Amino acid sequence: MIELPDGSIIDNYYVRETLGFTIVFALTPDERVILVRQYKHGAARTVLELPAGAIDEGETAAECAKRELAEETGYVGDEPKLVRTYLADPTNSNGSFHLFMVRNAELRAAQSFDLTEDIAVEAASLGELRAMLRDGRIDTGSHVASIYAVLDYLGLL
Repeated sequence: MIELPDGSIIDNYYVRETLGFTIVFALTPDERVILVRQYKHGAARTVLELPAGAIDEGETAAECAKRELAEETGYVGDEPKLVRTYLADPTNSNGSFHLFMVRNAELRAAQSFDLTEDIAVEAASLGELRAMLRDGRIDTGSHVASIYAVLDYLGLL
């Protein structure tokens, strides 16, 4: 049950409580963007996205960004720089997602997956990335917004 600002009561309304998640725009020294291709059960299909993952208890968003980039891709780079924080789903969740940029990302480790993950790593030039946004190859809303935000941050829009 929730009470709205006007005093109305709604039964059976649920809010998912979460620590949020991070999305990482990792750029290699030769300006390629690290992407992950993986099956997502909720959508029942394989999607192409930036590396991302849930913040663990006791972990900062920046620590999560470093960990998720390394685990999902094997890439490590400069310290993550926060670009922006967004509300993830303000209707049904208290969570936010934190967009980080990591420069000088280089392959330095083996991937280390969670139980439900099976991830293929890809790298795209900034031009290829724009094409993927335009033609829908990247179509997860939070990732589309994140890519545009970083392109703007870099002055490339």
